[in-house]
Amino acid sequence: MYLAYQAQSDLMEPVKFGAHFARRFLSGPFMAPFQTQATRQLAAACEMVERVGLTHGRPDFGIRTTEVGNREVPVVEEGVFRMPFGTLLHFKKKDVDVAQPRVLVVAPLSGHFATLLVNTVRTLLPDHDVFITDWHNARDVPLEEGGFGFDGYVEHVTKFLEFMGPGAHLVAVCQPCVQALVAAAVMAQEGNPAYPRSMTLMAGPIDCRINPTKVNELATSKPIRWFENNLISTVPMGFPGSGRRVYPGFVQLSAFVSMNFGRHMKAHFDLYDALVEGDEEKATTTKVFYDEYFAVLDLAAEFYLETVQYVFQEYRLPKGELTYKGNPIDFKAIRRTSLLTVEGERDDICSLGQTVAAHDICTGLKPHRKRHHMQAGVGHYGVFSGRKWAGQVYPIVRNHILASD
Repeated sequence: MYLAYQAQSDLMEPVKFGAHFARRFLSGPFMAPFQTQATRQLAAACEMVERVGLTHGRPDFGIRTTEVGNREVPVVEEGVFRMPFGTLLHFKKKDVDVAQPRVLVVAPLSGHFATLLVNTVRTLLPDHDVFITDWHNARDVPLEEGGFGFDGYVEHVTKFLEFMGPGAHLVAVCQPCVQALVAAAVMAQEGNPAYPRSMTLMAGPIDCRINPTKVNELATSKPIRWFENNLISTVPMGFPGSGRRVYPGFVQLSAFVSMNFGRHMKAHFDLYDALVEGDEEKATTTKVFYDEYFAVLDLAAEFYLETVQYVFQEYRLPKGELTYKGNPIDFKAIRRTSLLTVEGERDDICSLGQTVAAHDICTGLKPHRKRHHMQAGVGHYGVFSGRKWAGQVYPIVRNHILASD
């Protein structure tokens, strides 16, 4: 499967290269006196061909400045701690003397890079010292680095928190809400001084038995062996991770696109019209979104399969059957980490009730350390990105962190 995809991708490169130069010519100064509706349509068509395909490297977050108080300060991305499958990335602000709450944003490992949360990070930055889990593309990780499963993800989160030191806060988005909750419990259980002071779980699959979505139904429609036989492939020659078994990012993206195929098709038709009409603002907005959306990474096969099995098929977390490195996890040990859960009213990926279930699991927390927020009028991405995230959800997250700091 991977060989077929890569062959098709390689064959498209000359076509895209030709479309690029044709578009440059049609839009260039030489053709300016001869511009017609037909030439603009042809140039727009060339650009659409040029954009066909996926990318496999992490895009730039593009965050150069942020506002702190009443002034704009520079921001620099720094990889401060590297592990085989992820880097702790720090958005370091220059010329800021006031200490701000340290926040680790735990990004999902579900076929996209951490830059999917750029809007989340940008919103958090003015009031917080922000770090993020910058996951590596599994096809770029050599085989000698070993495997990466469910426990490996939890270990990465734990090591990142230890590097940041005591007093940090966790904000987990989507899939890693489970691993973030496990990391907090394991650290509390072991008496680790770097345990998070607060934990915000946003639109995560804590208990997938509640209000199952299409994603949940797909996961339970086949045995785990089917997923292994049909969705797992081997990285071909020519990449650092050649020979590694992975769940390819292009397969995951295909699944996401198929869930809202009509919406994505309309967005591309609208992009074509915007290019023809010269509406640069509208075209740029769409292109920026899809540049990120079509940047994909491969997941280590063991992580993908274990997540499907443990979280979406066997419901080990809410059943109290989940273990870490073979040992039982005592979620009652979480007593000093304040918990906030956030859900979106129209979320069709992680439905209402699945994330708030964390409150029933964290029985060691007193009521004043627990809070839940249901954001009206948003789907999955609206929980952590967009106007309602910035204007309505974020103030609650900020206050939760501040009250726990």
